[in-house]
Amino acid sequence: MDRPPDATLDVRIDAETISATTSLALRTGSGRPDLDELGALEEMLRGHIALLPPGARESARGLWHSSIETHRLTARLDGIERQARQGLGPGPLSAHVQVHQLARDCQWLLARHTAEARS
Repeated sequence: MDRPPDATLDVRIDAETISATTSLALRTGSGRPDLDELGALEEMLRGHIALLPPGARESARGLWHSSIETHRLTARLDGIERQARQGLGPGPLSAHVQVHQLARDCQWLLARHTAEARS
């Protein structure tokens, strides 16, 4: 049975670009937030988040299925994916909070990816 190719399997994770994007997103927001800038940052962060979870999901499959660690990892990944689908919200404050949350989620995913790549 043929499977369609997984587009994320051959994509190289550019840790420097992801780090730079998350740093910029976390610095954004002093003063009146620019909605266009926040929208662009959200789009970049969502792109990074789309690349990172497949590896984390794969590592979760290697854990004991009923373990607390598996449950926590799966729940965190599900939450990150829900957050990424949420959108910016109706105003500047909700957009600012959404971008910061996506940046934190991206940092967590990247740290996990980097740790797994070293082992």
